[in-house]
Amino acid sequence: MLLIAVAAVRISSRSGLPSLLIYLGIGIAIGQDGIGHVVFDNAALTQVIGYAALVVILAEGGLGTKWKEIKPALPAAIVLSLVGVAVSVGVTAAGAHYLVGLEWRQALLIGAVVSSTDAAAVFSVLRKVPLPSRITGVLEAESGFNDAPVVILVVTFSTTVGPVDDWYVLLGKIALELAIGVAIGLTVGFLGAYGLRHVALPASGLYPIAVMAIAVAAYAAGALAHGSGFLAVYLAAMVLGNAKLPHWPATRGFADGLGWIAQIGMFVLLGLLVTPHELVNDFWPAVVIGLVLTMLARPLEVFVSLLPFRIPWREQVLMSWAGLRGAVPIILATIPMVSGIEGSDRVFNIVFVLVVVYTLIQGPTLPWLARKLRLGESEETASDLGIESAPLEKLRGHLLSFAIPPASRMHGVEVSELRLPPGASVTLVVRDAKSFVPMPSTVLRRGDELLVVATDPVRDAAEARLRAVARGGKLAGWLGTGGDGPPRSRS
Repeated sequence: MLLIAVAAVRISSRSGLPSLLIYLGIGIAIGQDGIGHVVFDNAALTQVIGYAALVVILAEGGLGTKWKEIKPALPAAIVLSLVGVAVSVGVTAAGAHYLVGLEWRQALLIGAVVSSTDAAAVFSVLRKVPLPSRITGVLEAESGFNDAPVVILVVTFSTTVGPVDDWYVLLGKIALELAIGVAIGLTVGFLGAYGLRHVALPASGLYPIAVMAIAVAAYAAGALAHGSGFLAVYLAAMVLGNAKLPHWPATRGFADGLGWIAQIGMFVLLGLLVTPHELVNDFWPAVVIGLVLTMLARPLEVFVSLLPFRIPWREQVLMSWAGLRGAVPIILATIPMVSGIEGSDRVFNIVFVLVVVYTLIQGPTLPWLARKLRLGESEETASDLGIESAPLEKLRGHLLSFAIPPASRMHGVEVSELRLPPGASVTLVVRDAKSFVPMPSTVLRRGDELLVVATDPVRDAAEARLRAVARGGKLAGWLGTGGDGPPRSRS
């Protein structure tokens, strides 16, 4: 199954279809209505494995989130994750009740379940679509944050006895769980980053394992403290991802591989759980509810939530269309099934059809809409350096390696004009598959790969200077792009 799924990624990238649909198709194909005739109906096991996969996916997404992009987007993302979720639940539930005829508990369940944007879908699509950092920051942070309030709502609506809590009690529960998740996530993340930066492990392969273990520990601690474990793992991973840890390229590769395995396993299992011949009767109700969600609830959610932030209407339109749903709603739909709620099988079927149909529509059309709205990649994002760092523990230094992007203003700059701080030096340049030791007068070109050696005390300053030159050229610092004043010349 893994080999078939890996091959399917290639098909997905060529056809433009989201990979989750391919994996769901594999699960359906080997299921009881497919060629495999495998009978699987264990909703409880699916929920447990789905939660575990979501922890890994959120950790991988957090590790790849850049703090400088997400920092200005945090207020908008938080409001979207709270006020936006409430608007989406109310509007979608009303549509399910009045247009489809579902009773209120089932309508509220569907409204809550589909109000969470899926981290796996958002992360995978946004990394292929060159959008301005403000948009990607808001969407990624929203998908990492909104799982917490949605899970609380779904669990509350799935209670089998007694009335649903009053709205102010629900708000209090959500606020408390989010606060606990934030506190634990940040604490575990900072402690883990401090430990990994000051404790030299005997093998480089242990660093990726340690990073993922810390992220999973954040989820466990958050859940044990009756807080939001999903928010805790995302925040802890984001702190770790921006902490400039040793052997970072290996860590990112390891996390990326685990994320793919989690997605494959989760989607294939969800495809196995569904019974295709039972979906026919719920197809049109799912289409109607999805239409309400996509064309009314999501745009209204974005408009109301982002009203105080004065975000341009074109960006709001794109954010409305980019509210992708994926495995998270389908996994959350198993909660009422495990709880034994009447009509939960129909809720699951409606959510499954809705996710498949509208992911098939929204995912491939998102790049087209971005082009029509003239929302392309910003110059800063296009010229940013992906600097990788590896520690020289015994020499108390670091190796910084990067390639000069096509849009970088480092093109045409001489090595001496980089004006790196004392203790840092360009030691090697790879150009056209040939490496050489540069002279101070060597002119750098786009596509060059550079190796910079820096001592521990100046490592951060050297990296900041390289990024400044990439954005501002040889006059970085003088023009305000590299610091508060002009760079100091090296004597």
